[in-house]
Amino acid sequence: MGSFFRSEKMSLCQLFIQPEAAYSSVAELGEAGSVQFRDLNADVNAFQRKFVNEVRRCDELERKLRYIEAEVNKENLHIPEIEDLPNSPNPREIADLETALEKTENEILELSQNAVNLKSNFLELTELKHVLEKTESFFNEQEGIGGTDSLTRALISEDSAAQTTHIRGRLGFVAGVVPRERVPAFERMLWRISRGNVFLRQAELDQPLEDPSTGNEIFKTVFVTFFQGEQLKSRVKKVCAGFHASLYPCPNVATEREDMVKGVRTRLEDLNMVLNQTQDHRQRVLVSVVKELQNWMVMVRKMKAIYHTLNMFNVDVTKKCLIAECWVPVQDLAGVRKALEDGGRASGSSIPSFLNVIETSEAPPTFNRTNKFTRGFQNLIDSYGVSSYREVNPALYTIITFPFLFAIMFGDAGHGLILTAFGMYMVIGEKKLMKKKSSSEIWNIFFSGRYIILLMGLFSVYTGIIYNDIFSRSVNIFGSSWKIDGYTIEDIKENVELTLSPYTNFAKFRASPYPLGLDPIWQSATNKIIFLNSYKMKLSIIFGVIHMIFGVCLSVVNHIHFRKSIYIILEFVPQILFLLLLFAYMVAMMFIKWAIYYPQETMDCNNSTVSCSQATLDIIRYGPSCAPSVLILFINMMLFKSSPPTGEGCQEFMFDGQDLIQYVFVVVALLCIPVLLLGKPIYLLCCGHSKKSEHISENGDVNQGLELTPETFEAPSSSPAHTEHNEGDHQMGEIFIHQAIHTIEYILSTISHTASYLRLWALSLAHAQLSEVLWTMVLSNGLSGSAEGNAGSYVAGGIILYVVFAAWAVLTLAILVMMEGLSAFLHTLRLHWVEFMSKFYEGAGYVFQPFSFKMILESEDLEEE
Repeated sequence: MGSFFRSEKMSLCQLFIQPEAAYSSVAELGEAGSVQFRDLNADVNAFQRKFVNEVRRCDELERKLRYIEAEVNKENLHIPEIEDLPNSPNPREIADLETALEKTENEILELSQNAVNLKSNFLELTELKHVLEKTESFFNEQEGIGGTDSLTRALISEDSAAQTTHIRGRLGFVAGVVPRERVPAFERMLWRISRGNVFLRQAELDQPLEDPSTGNEIFKTVFVTFFQGEQLKSRVKKVCAGFHASLYPCPNVATEREDMVKGVRTRLEDLNMVLNQTQDHRQRVLVSVVKELQNWMVMVRKMKAIYHTLNMFNVDVTKKCLIAECWVPVQDLAGVRKALEDGGRASGSSIPSFLNVIETSEAPPTFNRTNKFTRGFQNLIDSYGVSSYREVNPALYTIITFPFLFAIMFGDAGHGLILTAFGMYMVIGEKKLMKKKSSSEIWNIFFSGRYIILLMGLFSVYTGIIYNDIFSRSVNIFGSSWKIDGYTIEDIKENVELTLSPYTNFAKFRASPYPLGLDPIWQSATNKIIFLNSYKMKLSIIFGVIHMIFGVCLSVVNHIHFRKSIYIILEFVPQILFLLLLFAYMVAMMFIKWAIYYPQETMDCNNSTVSCSQATLDIIRYGPSCAPSVLILFINMMLFKSSPPTGEGCQEFMFDGQDLIQYVFVVVALLCIPVLLLGKPIYLLCCGHSKKSEHISENGDVNQGLELTPETFEAPSSSPAHTEHNEGDHQMGEIFIHQAIHTIEYILSTISHTASYLRLWALSLAHAQLSEVLWTMVLSNGLSGSAEGNAGSYVAGGIILYVVFAAWAVLTLAILVMMEGLSAFLHTLRLHWVEFMSKFYEGAGYVFQPFSFKMILESEDLEEE
């Protein structure tokens, strides 16, 4: 957890690796996932790098794997998931992998091409069979019209070579099939080219045919076209070719057609047997490939990632060593050195690789080591901005503050139990759910934040118990502490509303108030909303001020860590004093008011028959009617005003000397503003902390900047003193402006942020009222209506009860849990990003992205989905 408090220490390192050991060493570093490499060839074209040919080989292997995977998916074969990922292949295994993939691809290609050819032949024979069968019915109709078969034979003569049949007067026909969707246009075109001198007969095929190439279903229609003359024959054939119609020979003699149909059916049976054998062989080949497909894909991806990384390395002048630069967590330096040793040992290199830590002025990347529980909270913070290097990480405190502030707005034990059950379901079955790899983006978001949802549910159950709110109902566990005294049962029955004074109508307080949460008597009180308004509004201000004070205090940790102790006096002290003397004082007045003022009224001293002592006057002063408004006191304090007491015997302030204390607090708070505005700039001006331009050697330079650069011999454009003076004035002006903006922002934000925490009160009250309205309008009214209308029908009452409860449950889940939960989540996120983190969080860093095979494979899987 120490590394989660702030980001880990990072080191910029140089790696010197022998070329023969480079592949194995980078493979070991990829398995470790602790190194972020820098591109030392940023100015070099991707096609001019050293290992570009190897990358192309990997691309070719990926193309073959994609083709094999597509063929596997066509057969609807399940690709099994692998438990243990294979290691990247060593250079000697790459050739064997290429040979295996090439052999597999060629075999599948050959089988696929053979299958396509056989299916094409099968399609043609099937179409021919349908043409012969359909035209048989056409000729039978013609024979019936002609009267006798002899008459038809006399009129028709065969010309099978030309695929036409002539009769006396040069009458012939063409038969074939055409796609069904083109039949209307095909018919119109034949009519136009022949001017109505073509007779077309057609019949749709009942069963769809299979496209040999794609396997899609195609619907076709058999047609026979009768025409007269060679000119029309030529035109008809051109139209058939234009509409992609397939023409088939059709004898004019019935016996010949029968013999031809028998021959076609025999050939179809033989071809179908060959197709089945080919499909079985293809199936066996693909089943054997499926077992190794995932392993091959992982190995090729790892190999490609290794060569991409090697292209980021520099080559030594002697071309005998590869040089790399990388960011490494200090905690993982030993593991990186071990990975280099293992890589050199695996490659058989006699010269060891070594790692050298170098100094740099660059800001290192931010790396917060997380686990499955803390990863979701860290993602919430990183969505706003990655923390600067070694800055305090707000995610550590967000684990508690985020679900707690959410629960204040979502305070319902019943709805909290639903959230808890949903989060528990995802947490308990996380291993099983991870393997499913759902493509639903909403589900993936919920699943990645499963621990956040679980904690939000648990905290909501707690705040629901404190509010005594379970589906907008209160639970009377310990018995109400409110006892009516002074009214009879008849008085209560006859009066809808009664004003009950705590002094006259409350017999005696118990030894202690209601043990846990709110007294359930408030559920039936008419002033319930007024009470909850005040109660929840004050709670929101209290928690909001505490949250902001905690955020300001965290800035001290940053100042101490970055060795800026003077900023504690110049920034933290005026900030915390301004916040404490004004807004923390307002919170303190709330507690003082709760502590010193009595709930019951006392006697009236204006009555002449009663003599009031000093003790009685003190009791009157601290009665409920004399309790001053905290808001009015705070406004008067800021404006240096005073207001008359609220009644006779009352005083404006809560205690003696409060006016003087408030005056001192306001004056000291106002004095903090010039300190906050001018302290830091004056300190930087006096200490001469203005930054000067310095030449920093390039990290990729092997000689570490020892060589003379051309800039050394260039003459300056102006005198050095004048240049430094202008730069210093410019930088100090920026510091003054930046500090002024920061001061104005902080002073104004203390007011706006305090008011912003009132959303805790507003959303909590809205959620409770919406839940009560839903209970009353849907469940209570629905059940009471069903009871009155179906008093004697149990069946009808049961059905109505089922429907009403189902409607209430659906609306509760959809509106109160999902919509209200999302609204509370977004408001809680805003309170952390703006009101809390702005007090200490800079968020100007960049995330540490190590070279890790695990991360690469996961990102590629997400892209594919």
